[in-house]
Amino acid sequence: MTLGTAHIQPIVALIAGILILIAPRLLNFIVAIYLIVVGLIGLGVLRMFH
Repeated sequence: MTLGTAHIQPIVALIAGILILIAPRLLNFIVAIYLIVVGLIGLGVLRMFH
């Protein structure tokens, strides 16, 4: 199985959801990190998969 960008977002969302249920105070940090990473990937600064 190959992982592409389409597979990463649901996995990240699932992990983030579980972490938020365990420790709700993590919500701000998880959302901020997610938005920064998605923004960097969108700008082409961070290239995870070619």
